[in-house]
Amino acid sequence: MRRLALFGAALIALTLVGLSLHRPGAITLPSLRVTQVFVGLMGVAGTVYMLAVREVLRRALPRSAVWLVLAVALVLRLTVLFVPPFLSSDVFRYVWDGKVQAAGINPYLYIPADPALAGLRDASIYPHIGRFDTAPTIYPPAAQIVFAMVARVSPTVLAMKTAMVLAEFVAMAAMLALLDAARLSRARLLIYAWNPLALWAFAGNGHVDALAIGFIGLALLARARLRDGWTGALLGAAILVKFLPGAIAPALWRRGDWRMPVACVAVIASLYAVYLGAGWHVLGYLPGYAAEEGIEQGSGFWLLAGVGEMTRITPSMTAAYVALGLCFLGALALWVGFRAPDEDADIVRVAEGAAILGGAAMLVLSPHYPWYFAWLALPCCLAPLRSVVYLSVAALLLYLNPLDERFLWASILYVPAIILAVLDVRRRWPRRAGTPMLERSA
Repeated sequence: MRRLALFGAALIALTLVGLSLHRPGAITLPSLRVTQVFVGLMGVAGTVYMLAVREVLRRALPRSAVWLVLAVALVLRLTVLFVPPFLSSDVFRYVWDGKVQAAGINPYLYIPADPALAGLRDASIYPHIGRFDTAPTIYPPAAQIVFAMVARVSPTVLAMKTAMVLAEFVAMAAMLALLDAARLSRARLLIYAWNPLALWAFAGNGHVDALAIGFIGLALLARARLRDGWTGALLGAAILVKFLPGAIAPALWRRGDWRMPVACVAVIASLYAVYLGAGWHVLGYLPGYAAEEGIEQGSGFWLLAGVGEMTRITPSMTAAYVALGLCFLGALALWVGFRAPDEDADIVRVAEGAAILGGAAMLVLSPHYPWYFAWLALPCCLAPLRSVVYLSVAALLLYLNPLDERFLWASILYVPAIILAVLDVRRRWPRRAGTPMLERSA
């Protein structure tokens, strides 16, 4: 407990030092040099976090340890919650979309600079919206509904960030219930609650991914209780916050069950129907995002970006990579969905499948936004695969790209993750609930 308290104090101290680099009132860090120092500090915080994870998995802690875990998690979030976001401006778009809906306007119809929305512009939100004069909103319907709800209460950045933190605590509450059901130490909540990336992404910058994490936590809880319809509905809501959670669907599915996939599809269709007044514009900026991020050209994928360092990436290379990536993810999904059945309620096995599929999807897609990876830490509370835990925190490094390219710097994230994944496989999958690989090899 003393050692764990020391790690928690170190994380709080590093967070305070990181905040000291921020200029009060600014929505960016003052310079590239300061950004480098900040990311370096977060790298140290990530190392402390990994040591704390190792401590929780190796030692028998008293049941009261969870109160220390929760206290540090709360202090960390309160420390950054009231500071303006300075690593991303996305939360300003959330507030804007909420204000647009509060005015009775479909958020998919207009870009923020459209004269039709001139009456909604203000000095605190509108000037900070990214791509305000070129791009409509990209956020799916479940996210938009939450944006509208928050805006009707308080159309402010603080209110939106608070909503994201509340979603995190919903996920944490679900994890505590699952850890109890699996007869695992509640202190394992630390694997998500102390993750520095989750701290800065959600309490610090209010990213919408926190809503998806809340829904994923509830979906895992519903799956543990064999509520297949609710599992599918909650997964559908998570997908329509951020599409990435769709990768874990095979892990949540019970062989032979039809309620889960039907409920998932029904929720997705119903939520899109709310905004169908915009027609095909309901897809928002998604097509433009694919082109902007280099997905269409292939340069946005880590491995293809490496090929691009040596030769020109051709359309056939991109097509081949996408096909191979889909085959790999499809084979993995089939293996997770149809592997030899254990007890239907073995939530550790379910969480392990979710961690495997989530980590694999992030490796294949290789997004360059760090906050896309934070959700991977949640299933690791139950099944802490080392490769996935590493991905969930090392993505902090993506807040910086000193080489201004997509391969060499990102290799610091993906190469160790692949090595750890190979080591995870060599140590074989756990045969008993509650003995995931990270614990067995610690």
